[in-house]
Amino acid sequence: MTRPSGTTRPNHGPNPNPNPNPRPAPGPAVVRAAGCALWRRAPGGGIEVCLVHRPKYDDWSWPKGKLKDGEDRLTAAVREVLEETGHHCAPGARLPTVSYPAKGRPKEVAYWAAEATGGAFAPNAEVDRVEWLPPAEARRRLTYPHDAPLVSALLAALAGR
Repeated sequence: MTRPSGTTRPNHGPNPNPNPNPRPAPGPAVVRAAGCALWRRAPGGGIEVCLVHRPKYDDWSWPKGKLKDGEDRLTAAVREVLEETGHHCAPGARLPTVSYPAKGRPKEVAYWAAEATGGAFAPNAEVDRVEWLPPAEARRRLTYPHDAPLVSALLAALAGR
């Protein structure tokens, strides 16, 4: 069968893919959040880390939350620590960013090591309890597996100070 000059494919009806390199449809926007691995010196030596209990999810996690419009990640992390734990903090080393799906959307949480510098916890609608735990116990208490590596990252950051 001969094709007319200038054609590039046999005529088998309309081209099912008029754009051979279509762009993928955009996915859901990434939820950006920030938080801290909050720590303090333990009585008798070593450190303790602070975990928060959220009654809405019945989970134990690091203090964290979504960025407000125009807010940078570090500012959000320090704000969330104060809102969720009642503690002021001195941020230190940047820790790994944790990514996971949340309510069908990708979520990225930037973390910092942060030493507690004072304050007191008061239960609120978002967080009803905090626990100050030795690192190994905190690793076991964390509800989500993606949060556990931050314990090691915090310890490594503190060892490098």
